[in-house]
Amino acid sequence: MKRFYFCLISISLFFSFNSYGQEFMVKGKIVDAATGSPIEAATIYVETLKDSTLITYTITNAEGIFALEGKTAYKKARLAFSSNGFKSQSKEITLKPVIEIGSIRMEEQVQQLEGIDLIGERVPITVKKDTLEFNADSFKTRPDATVEDVLKKLPGVEVDSDGTITVNGKEVNQVLVNGQVFFSTDPKVATKTLSKDVISKIQITDTKTKEQEFVGDDGDGENKTINLTLKEDKNKGYMGRLSGGYGTDDRYQANGLVNYFNETQRISVLGSSNNINNPGFSFDEIYEMVGNSGGRSVRFNDSGGFSVGNMSFGFGQGITTSSTVGTSYADQEKGKYRIDGNYFYSYSDSYNDEKIARENILPDGSYFTDTETSFVGNTNSNQGSANLEFDVDKTTRISVRPNLSVNNTNSSNAENTVSTDEDGNLLNDNTSLQKTDGFQRNFRNRVEIMKRLDTMGRYVRVYFNNDNRVSDSETLLNSERNIYGDNASQNILDQRTIIDNSNDSYEIGASYRQPMNKDLYLDFRYKYENNEQKNERSVFDFDESTGGYTFNSSLSSEFDFNVKKHVPEVGFGSNGKKFRFNVRARLEQNDLKNEDYIQSTSFSKDYSNLLFSSYANYDFGNNKRMGLHYRSQLSVPSVNQMQPVPNVSNPLNIIQGNPNLDPQINHNIYLNFNNYNWKDRTGLFLWANMGIQEDQIVSVTTTDEDFIRTTTYQNVKGNYNSAMGINYSKQIKKDSLYTLKFTLRPSASLNNRVGFTNGSRLEARTFAFRPRAGILFNYKEMLELEPEYTLVLNTTRYNLDNVEDVDFTTHNLSFKVTSYWPENLVWGNDITYSYNGNLGDGFDKDALFWNMSLGLQMFKKKATLKVLAYDLLNQNINTRRTTGQDFIQDFQGTALRRYFMGSLTIKFDSFGGKGAPNKRGRRFMRF
Repeated sequence: MKRFYFCLISISLFFSFNSYGQEFMVKGKIVDAATGSPIEAATIYVETLKDSTLITYTITNAEGIFALEGKTAYKKARLAFSSNGFKSQSKEITLKPVIEIGSIRMEEQVQQLEGIDLIGERVPITVKKDTLEFNADSFKTRPDATVEDVLKKLPGVEVDSDGTITVNGKEVNQVLVNGQVFFSTDPKVATKTLSKDVISKIQITDTKTKEQEFVGDDGDGENKTINLTLKEDKNKGYMGRLSGGYGTDDRYQANGLVNYFNETQRISVLGSSNNINNPGFSFDEIYEMVGNSGGRSVRFNDSGGFSVGNMSFGFGQGITTSSTVGTSYADQEKGKYRIDGNYFYSYSDSYNDEKIARENILPDGSYFTDTETSFVGNTNSNQGSANLEFDVDKTTRISVRPNLSVNNTNSSNAENTVSTDEDGNLLNDNTSLQKTDGFQRNFRNRVEIMKRLDTMGRYVRVYFNNDNRVSDSETLLNSERNIYGDNASQNILDQRTIIDNSNDSYEIGASYRQPMNKDLYLDFRYKYENNEQKNERSVFDFDESTGGYTFNSSLSSEFDFNVKKHVPEVGFGSNGKKFRFNVRARLEQNDLKNEDYIQSTSFSKDYSNLLFSSYANYDFGNNKRMGLHYRSQLSVPSVNQMQPVPNVSNPLNIIQGNPNLDPQINHNIYLNFNNYNWKDRTGLFLWANMGIQEDQIVSVTTTDEDFIRTTTYQNVKGNYNSAMGINYSKQIKKDSLYTLKFTLRPSASLNNRVGFTNGSRLEARTFAFRPRAGILFNYKEMLELEPEYTLVLNTTRYNLDNVEDVDFTTHNLSFKVTSYWPENLVWGNDITYSYNGNLGDGFDKDALFWNMSLGLQMFKKKATLKVLAYDLLNQNINTRRTTGQDFIQDFQGTALRRYFMGSLTIKFDSFGGKGAPNKRGRRFMRF
């Protein structure tokens, strides 16, 4: 099989590289007609005369010089020049090996008159001060492509198999439509549901906070935002997708999405129901009927739940049956308001069976626990949020961001654990059944007022946050614990636990900026937080004499935990054109108080810590940028880590807090270098980070002679984590024949974890090396190949001589083949081989995971009839190995296995309004 795929790739590459065509090069310089100064980042591109298909493009350097190289079968083409703020130019040329055009003098763009629309040429890429803008139509895709498909064609943009988008190595954390949230900031909701043919521009910028957006500051460059602008003729009307399928083992999926656009207004409604772990928001024509437990590749830690932005549905592991309905609304008027909101209702059922084999490391040896669990549960969720922004005048903005969620949960978990020594002798076992009914309500809101005080950058900001949570639950626990050996005993628990928990947090803050000159500024900030948690934990033991439950005061608690925080802060920074930096110092003063009314205990703590944060970004020009970030963060211990009341829900591991804990301080340093060569379509991204956990709060375990563990918490030093990596990409495009993109992403990490067991210090130092390489090859939109290989070399070294070090290797080789030939027939294959080395006996180490689909597009590609085979070889697994300072653990959980499904997807749309011009490549005016 490997030989077959290698031959297929080789044949495809042979035909593509040897396609007929001639090479050409256009050389020249772009200058300002008025001043004669060079124009940097001007776009030069060549397109066909027949249908304006993009052949190739480049941009000018700092001296305005360019050298445009390409290869095409056409003898004549249109050569065009464009730059932001200047009039575009174009002319027809005869292609030959070298074309010298000298200096092109570009005139400044005259401001558009009121009542006149000026429509220019279709420029493939525009480089602005802080924005990359791509013309979607300049990047050829198949007619039924989604936004995700066109993103894969863009230089410097990569889309992983799970839909994660990176731009020059930086992750995209939100995708907007016409500058507005589309259901949520989760990028996949927009990229997997919207068709490419409704998108005009794809704009990529650094992600900004609300404050940076209002005052005009640049983002820190660590994340990217994509804004999709709709075509003029698609800005009024509606578009929808309906999809449904049914298969073997009663597997099914049905989903639908309708979007209504009316200029700046958008209304969207979606619905989904399935039992294949799919949120139902994807309308991929080839692969959308696949689940998430294994998905398109074998993942050793997959979850059965899913999420949209910060809203989650399902429990997280196993197989989930879910039904969801949601609606979203957005509208805006420039200079007056911008509003968006969404609401989701979801119901889900989940089940998951797990098997865990764990080696527990002790100073003088090890013992082993084997656990099997069976979990079932359901959730009933209502979640809604909104973002409301109002511009009172040109200098004042008020924003309100409420979020409300109400959830009901019900679960049952049966567990059986057996412990043995190194010779296989039985030590203890425990069988338990735990049933829980829960209710959670959370309301968050942020009100913010920002005002610019002058045009020099002076501004003031005040805000108020509240976070109010209620979490109630009732749990019935039945367990039987047996201890074997000389001290044989049996312990039976029949307990009822009722928890009423509320957490109310309020924060008020203000900031003021004082400019010192054009670039330098001082920031002054202050915030006050008040967090109060009230928890009533009532434990009742079954009394056989009375036939009822009696109150257990030793395991119950009723506490009031309060944290007050004062944080004054001062910062100094610069917003220079090339060099930007900011240095901040803040004093965090925490006052903790806890009182338990049942245990008659109380404790209080005062922490005062001086913390720093800073960043520096330097722009070298020509898309080269370097960044250095440092941040220190304070983590106050939670009440569960400090509350000295034992938790016996697991009779083999009793947990009790430590009221003498100090806060944990995390220091993190991050360095990156970014370079993208638009001329060569080559991207390089280097990054490294180092994290040091000062006084980290870790679990401390004591194991008695019966191998019953008691766990508490303690501050330790010596924990750190570090990582570094390289992202390299190269895109080759030859006319409209093929596109070839290489990606190489090696990375390495070194972590040190410290803990204590039976009074001895345990350290585990783990080193991992992860080389990763991939290719995306597309031939005439008829054949697409995506091979990718990832290798992980993992070593763990322990400080105890009696503990054997751990080395293991994992391999992940994936190969996606999609064929769009013959016309209207789509054949997709998604194959992944995974090997997880060094798993224990009884665990599956490797699997060959294969999804296949065959789709027939009908009615002018408005409908697709498809047959899907999921996990064709029935080898999907959900296994993984993890290591810690005092354990080595193998895990295997429920995975979605083989099924076959038939489905039908229907598209419909209707757009009206003025409509966009149907002429391309020429300039004209419309009155």
